[in-house]
Amino acid sequence: MYGGASVGLMGALADGALAHNGDVVGVIPESLFERDIAHSEVSELRVVASMHERKAEMARLSDAFIALPGGIGTLEELFEVWTWAHLGIQHKPIGLLNVTGFFDGLLAFADQLVEDGFFSSESRALVIDAPQVDELLARIDVAAPTGPRPRSATRR
Repeated sequence: MYGGASVGLMGALADGALAHNGDVVGVIPESLFERDIAHSEVSELRVVASMHERKAEMARLSDAFIALPGGIGTLEELFEVWTWAHLGIQHKPIGLLNVTGFFDGLLAFADQLVEDGFFSSESRALVIDAPQVDELLARIDVAAPTGPRPRSATRR
């Protein structure tokens, strides 16, 4: 499951999985589909109306979330699922493939947020990181569901 594009790291990742007989499901918003960047060789391509629908569909279909080195879109999606886990909206593992320390600065910043009292250590621990794919997948496989459980509310 990925964003459905044929370009960039997403496209390369899909190509690699397909080259090894993997099933690849892409979810792409109409606006990107219309720009002809959708991957035409994926096992299944789901076209949705918006980026919001794309993220919701990917979250629904995913067993875990893994961020690879990337740009602003990667960070936005990472922070969204991390926030959902913090709030107890989702309980799937979150991983960072920290190739050559790509995410070291981000992880140090998260640690600083804990130290400064803006972030709990439990929320920081919601993200698993490892420098190698095999190690990250092994850690995700044994990860307990993430995030604090939602508190029950009493209405008056």
